[in-house]
Amino acid sequence: MTLIGKKIMVTGANGFIGSHLTEELVRRGHSVRAFVRYNALDSWGWLDHSAPDIRSALEVFSGDIRDPYGVKKAMEGCDVVFHLAALIAIPYSYRCPESYFDTNIRGTLNVLQAARELGTERILHTSTSEVYGTAQYIPMPESHPLHAQSPYAASKIGADQMAMSFYYSFGTPVSIVRPFNTYGPRQSARAVIPTVITQIARGARRIKLGALTPTRDFNYVKDTVRGFIEIAASSATVGEVVNIGSNFEMSIGETARMIGEIMGAEIVIETDAQRVRPGKSEVERLWADTAKAVKLFGWKPAYGGKSGFKRGLSETVEWFCDENNLKSYKSDRYIL
Repeated sequence: MTLIGKKIMVTGANGFIGSHLTEELVRRGHSVRAFVRYNALDSWGWLDHSAPDIRSALEVFSGDIRDPYGVKKAMEGCDVVFHLAALIAIPYSYRCPESYFDTNIRGTLNVLQAARELGTERILHTSTSEVYGTAQYIPMPESHPLHAQSPYAASKIGADQMAMSFYYSFGTPVSIVRPFNTYGPRQSARAVIPTVITQIARGARRIKLGALTPTRDFNYVKDTVRGFIEIAASSATVGEVVNIGSNFEMSIGETARMIGEIMGAEIVIETDAQRVRPGKSEVERLWADTAKAVKLFGWKPAYGGKSGFKRGLSETVEWFCDENNLKSYKSDRYIL
């Protein structure tokens, strides 16, 4: 299907990936409704930092993804919904697992039920590579077994299964995008790449991290956003789960050292016990098999491989080192 002429809603539009996706949809000329979480400050999250022409083009709906009535009201008149609203911090899921059930599973149910009742043309549900757990083989296709090693991962498996159940039971036109480790401007400092960059940018040379040996398939946010849009525009992806990744893995330790090189800093990495996941909860290896995305709609990462990763990191470093952006981050403490 084409997205041209469609009214599009993005849940979680105030967040890291959601704000980038919302901006790109506006730049492409789409009519966009941004669903942001209601707060007393009337903050639109990262959308507050968008260019004036993008902000003025947006229709913003403040609500709560856990409220079925508000979600349905927000979706009225929308043809396509990109569902990104979720709690995503793994460490916080150890502390407050019930909130992950309410937001990630019940919130997804609210979107799906509203779509069923309203006859929404297209739903794109956001998954995560964490649902796979540690790789049992590599690269990891969509058929890889699911293995929740954190309450967060369990909640996302539940949400994914809810989405597919609506496809099978009611014919709801759902696609699931499963992005691997997205990074880039605006990412929370609880993630490893912003953690390293902000510590170095503030003058630290003894960098505090958790486990260094796990590998990740890091995916630059521009590639992730393009993957979202191309999946939504492809009729072949209805009822399908699709990985979006760089098809390349690098360890946390190697990533930190690469960032140090880009920033011209000689760093020493120290293990901070509070940043280490419980032993059985650590996902040791992630590496995306993106053959399905290539087959269904010809998608390939523009920032793939080691050279692409270094280019994406350089762009990310440049953004974080802008003092106007850096001041929003607390690099002197562990962010749960």
